[in-house]
Amino acid sequence: MRQMLAAMLAGLMLAGAALASPGPEERMEDARLEARARALYDQLRCVVCQSQSIDDSNAPLAADLRAVVRERLLAGDSDAEVKAYLQDRYGDYVLMLPPVQGNTIALWLFPLVVLAGGGIAILVFVRGQRRTFMAGDDTGEGDDARARALSDEEGLS
Repeated sequence: MRQMLAAMLAGLMLAGAALASPGPEERMEDARLEARARALYDQLRCVVCQSQSIDDSNAPLAADLRAVVRERLLAGDSDAEVKAYLQDRYGDYVLMLPPVQGNTIALWLFPLVVLAGGGIAILVFVRGQRRTFMAGDDTGEGDDARARALSDEEGLS
């Protein structure tokens, strides 16, 4: 029973590894072109997936985009020309890092605004805590007198 379970587990692991690696139809013979294609795959987003590069996605459209990248590289296009070609067809969303322009400025500024807002909130909180601490009687004499008065009222002294 254990041997059968181990054999099934090994089979599943091998099947997963086979699915994860690109097939021979997705590999280019020229190692330099293959390296360029892999770098481009990481820079391009699958337009039907949630924030996955075309290298990470198993969607049919991602496979089609990888094929287009390979075709364009074999045709002699530069990396910038390949990205521009896909950007013309799919818009800025196809790029993992969209360009800084009027319609994407909010994407670039939002993290800075959140960070600044968090810093201001922490500063306001710390200053409020400092004022509360400084407003109290830090000699302890006032606390001792209040404690004695309370204990006298309760008849504990």
